[in-house]
Amino acid sequence: MTPSTDFEPLSLTRRDPDLNMARFYAIALQPTLFGEVSIIRNWGRIGTRGQMMLETFPSQFAAERQADLIERQKRRRGYV
Repeated sequence: MTPSTDFEPLSLTRRDPDLNMARFYAIALQPTLFGEVSIIRNWGRIGTRGQMMLETFPSQFAAERQADLIERQKRRRGYV
């Protein structure tokens, strides 16, 4: 599966009332001033600011490929 040319910002949630779980996970791509592309990830409990991580990749393709991998991992863990 090849990454798309336009990666839309993605927002996922995972809720399980039995475990008192209400989480969010967001992924977005952002170009840098130096021609690279960064993945901005934000996650945490719904209703909080959560945590943020920034990863920079040399190309749009590499960033999209990693973002698709992260999305697949999160969906396997129950995020929708």
